[in-house]
Amino acid sequence: MVSGTLLFQSLILGVLLGGLYALLAAGLTLYFGIMRVVMLAHSAFIILSAYVAWRFATLTDLDPMLSLIGTVPLFFAIGYLMQRILLSRLRPATMTMMSVLLTFAIALVIEGLLGLAFTGTQRRINLPYGASSVEFLGAQIPVVQIISFALAAVSLASLYLILKKTRFGRALRATIQHREAAQLVGIDTGRTAGFGFGLGLATAAVGGAALSLQATIYPSLHWHWIGPLMAIIVVGGLGSIPGAAIAALLLGVLRVLLEIPVGPTWAQTIFYLALFATLMVRPEGFFGGRLAQRF
Repeated sequence: MVSGTLLFQSLILGVLLGGLYALLAAGLTLYFGIMRVVMLAHSAFIILSAYVAWRFATLTDLDPMLSLIGTVPLFFAIGYLMQRILLSRLRPATMTMMSVLLTFAIALVIEGLLGLAFTGTQRRINLPYGASSVEFLGAQIPVVQIISFALAAVSLASLYLILKKTRFGRALRATIQHREAAQLVGIDTGRTAGFGFGLGLATAAVGGAALSLQATIYPSLHWHWIGPLMAIIVVGGLGSIPGAAIAALLLGVLRVLLEIPVGPTWAQTIFYLALFATLMVRPEGFFGGRLAQRF
């Protein structure tokens, strides 16, 4: 018999985990919305950022979140250059398939370099608050998950404001909605797409730092994240950032609740079940229609 306290705690932990999933999936949604690119290297960049945070904390004894001062602008620049130098050269007719192959190769390169630099040994940041928790109505909530969720919330709110309230955001949304029409009104869609990719990769930098607070990392960990993140953006609706956020919260809650009866390994299958169900019932995603028009 599951107690009410355990159920309540699992619900809260699911929401916190869903917030992290939403942050990690936001970049994938941007890539696909801008150029229909399936960015398999996104999760590899997340793990790369986590390694940077771990190395920064190890060398300086400072909080790993401070590493974002360097990684966010660096990842933004890498994303811009990747789009302008590599992805923009792909033919539109084969963009999606070729982007899978290209970004798959980039993911392998990142994994190989991490393995060469740090070996395959698992790493974890030793934080002074790593084992701390906060009691809320009888539930024990880990501090690291609260910090990760807060970071995700701030990042997604910032992304929303950029897309909705800035001139660049309007240009990016126009590029996503209709590239040719955006060009007709004078928008430099190539440059805008480059900045959009940079923005997507900047979210990977933030997500990696947040992940490093609560996860043990190793070079091949990015393969573990590809499936869940792809499932989130498909269920939420390809190209819909709010749809991906809603799907991430729902699947995060379901995953944690399923850990009670079946354990963490089998609970992970909820992402793949949701993916298959979406492709069979509503291939365009459950939240990608009306909500996608807002972004």
